[in-house]
Amino acid sequence: MEIKRDIHLRRLIKSKHNGMIKVVTGIRRCGKSYLLMNLFRQHLLDEGVSEHHIIMLDLEDRRNKKLRNPDALLEWIDSQIEEHKGTGVVPREAWYYVILDEIQLVAEFEDVLNSYLKIRNVDVYVTGSNSRFLSKDVITEFRGRGHEIHVTPLSMYEYVGAHPELAFEEALNQYMTYGGLPRVCLETDIREKEAYLKGLFEKTYLTDIQERYHIKGSDVMSELIDVIASGIGGLTNPMKIENTFKTVKGIGVGKNTIKQYLEMLEDSFLVRKAVRYDVKGRKYIATPQKYYFEDLGLRNARIGFRQVEMTHLMENMVYNELCLHGYTVDVGVVEYNTKDVEGASQRVQMEVDFVCNRGPERIYVQSAYALPDREKMEQEQASLLHIKDGFKKVIIVADRYLSGYNNDGIRILSLKHFLMEGLPAD
Repeated sequence: MEIKRDIHLRRLIKSKHNGMIKVVTGIRRCGKSYLLMNLFRQHLLDEGVSEHHIIMLDLEDRRNKKLRNPDALLEWIDSQIEEHKGTGVVPREAWYYVILDEIQLVAEFEDVLNSYLKIRNVDVYVTGSNSRFLSKDVITEFRGRGHEIHVTPLSMYEYVGAHPELAFEEALNQYMTYGGLPRVCLETDIREKEAYLKGLFEKTYLTDIQERYHIKGSDVMSELIDVIASGIGGLTNPMKIENTFKTVKGIGVGKNTIKQYLEMLEDSFLVRKAVRYDVKGRKYIATPQKYYFEDLGLRNARIGFRQVEMTHLMENMVYNELCLHGYTVDVGVVEYNTKDVEGASQRVQMEVDFVCNRGPERIYVQSAYALPDREKMEQEQASLLHIKDGFKKVIIVADRYLSGYNNDGIRILSLKHFLMEGLPAD
């Protein structure tokens, strides 16, 4: 079965011929190789590119072991290419597309790839999956000539496309429980799904982090992941986590160590940090922050599929979806003055789930699993009503099938509409 990855594929297509090395990043098993070696290759063929001009190499294949030598690889790629000597725009039929999978197996791969930046008719695409390559800073290895395409696990839209036999509600329940890693999506046995996710986290992701940062013991890192997994959607900071370790875990770990470990988890693409933004003051607040998992299945596996609370899972899913569509997503804070019951002035602080920016566009988003009555509606929209600028305000609701504006001018959007069609353009 072919799983469509249209958003990521469009980004790859848009990056063609941009004079940079396209570096496809993302956590293990999220579909990077499939995107490059299958979907992108098919796009090139559909565009009329000759098969002889698509130079693909899987460096993990034992048959290609000799080409893991940088000079041998350089010589082999050169042998496939006829360099374009003309001036002006390179004609379409003269382009060569070099697609290298598991490039980290090649020593000094940066020098090999940078060697092709001066050849006008060569377009290079690479991916990798070791501890070093699964890091945000890998892009710096290309001396400012690397262009990152970050691949995520399947979105809900892609998951539904892979399971046309399921009703939306059943697909949503599976997705929020087991996440969007392609292999998990295609697996039908629940026990196999759970075993795969647990093993992947313990035997692969944690090992990658240990290797990259030379962590001798994984106990503290493992416990930290469990703390973050149990608290998605909640504000936290290293000091608060330090106290949790002392009181709940009985472990003494300094906040600086916790801060470093959190940065390692972010750097390895397992979690993302959402910082707080003062909407009225137009400034960022350093702490506390929220942490969300790149994949819900991995999060649930870490805590044994026990804390499957729909409100927090939905918030994590909405956050991931907003990031997927190119928004920079912060946690909003709205402060305003009011009076208490005795008439004394007081400062009140309210939270907006997400402040989403993309270019000149801004949207304020609340995530609400249910709006059963007017009281709950007023609670969810209270912070939005205290924002007086002209940007769009949206409440995404799981128990609604119809979307529209309420009497206060706020867009109420069903979760299904949001996941399948995105945020409204109007």
